[in-house]
Amino acid sequence: MSGTDIKINALTKSYGEKVVLNDLCVVFEGGKVSCVSAMSGKGKTTLLRLIMGLEKPDFGTIDLPEGTKISVVFQEDRLLDGMDASSNIRLVNKKLSSETVADALTGVGLDPKEKQPVGEYSGGMKRRVAIVRALLADFDLLLLDEPFKGLDADTRARTADFIRGHTVGKTVILVTHDPADAELLGSAATVHI
Repeated sequence: MSGTDIKINALTKSYGEKVVLNDLCVVFEGGKVSCVSAMSGKGKTTLLRLIMGLEKPDFGTIDLPEGTKISVVFQEDRLLDGMDASSNIRLVNKKLSSETVADALTGVGLDPKEKQPVGEYSGGMKRRVAIVRALLADFDLLLLDEPFKGLDADTRARTADFIRGHTVGKTVILVTHDPADAELLGSAATVHI
């Protein structure tokens, strides 16, 4: 799917009387990182949910190539707290070798030998496990919803390096309210909604 654009045409979504997205038209270039930027509550997460098919638009279309495999880093980490980091990561790809998982955890500054349940991790540690899990899934399109929240500057930079290294030639849509996030990932274009 790399190289195939994702086209959003006249996308509109409301919740009751509140219009969240109104006639949004945008093209996300295939194989590139694109950023969607807006203040909180302006429809960024809704857009991702529509792309994933978790919600239906009131009007408009999303032209996503058939068979597109999507991986997501949600705003919430969505980990299984009773399992360790490696087990959480393997949920998306049972074929991952122990070495691959260990290298990925090390890549974001986590100790791969740590076997405690992720429920005992700090928020920033959980965030990095969620990011590694999404990046080690088999995907064509990666959706990142505020991926760096809760990470200090050094950890953000290291995690951004890891993401860039694992998304070469992939289509990435980054949702953020912080323009620095787009710079960290080398976004080719920013869409303000």
